[in-house]
This record gives sequence, structure tokens and C-alpha cells, in this order.
Amino acid sequence: QAQLRESGGGSVQSGGSLRLSCAASGYIGSSYYMGWFRQAPGKEREGVAVIENDGHTTYYADSVKGRFTISQDNAENTLYLQMNNLKPEDTAMYYCTAVNAEFKYYGGGLLSPGSADHWGQGTQVTVSS
Repeated sequence: QAQLRESGGGSVQSGGSLRLSCAASGYIGSSYYMGWFRQAPGKEREGVAVIENDGHTTYYADSVKGRFTISQDNAENTLYLQMNNLKPEDTAMYYCTAVNAEFKYYGGGLLSPGSADHWGQGTQVTVSS
């Protein structure tokens, strides 16, 4: 069974940066991509970024394009999310996820909440103005 453990969250001021990491262990399978989702208080979970297994094809929510970068180190089984120019609206719990690759072709897309089958415990990111 896959286990995902996030780290790197914290509190920063607007305009600051954070780098989230996710250590993956156990069997996930080649039919999954890795991604980051987030959930702010009182809001639904939303997809932030997903990376395909080729390590190059990426998808981002419009709200984070140009500010966030997703990457992975397959040798270390680690997923990253570099977050720059953080804004107060980025405040949320961030989750590392394994995303069903079939959602690339249907089901609302890879960034839809229904695409994620495995979730970590989350790491809190708080951005103050």
C-alpha cells in the first residue's frame, strides 16, 4: 500500500517562498501520476499541480501558474513543489497525492479532486499579508 509523507510547510509572508517535499513508499503503480492538492478552510479540495511519469509533462491550476513548480526525483521517490511569490490565498493544507492517469482523458481532468486515489496527511502552508 502506498504511503505519502509531506514536509516543508510553514508560515511565510506574502511574496515569500516555500518548498514542499513528499516521500513516497510502497507500491503506487505506473497508472498513477503524482500531484499536489490543497484545501483551505471552508473550501473544497483543489488540484494544484500534477506531473506525469516522464518527469516533464506538468499541469497547473491557473491560480498558481508561473509561481509554483512541480518536480520529482524518481531515484529518491520524492515529489517536490516549489512555491514562489506566495499569496495569502495560497494558505491551505497541502496534500501529496497519487493521481489516476485515466483522468487525463475523462472525468474532469487530472486536477479534479476525484482523480486522486492516495493522499498523504498534509502539510500546512500559511501566508500572511
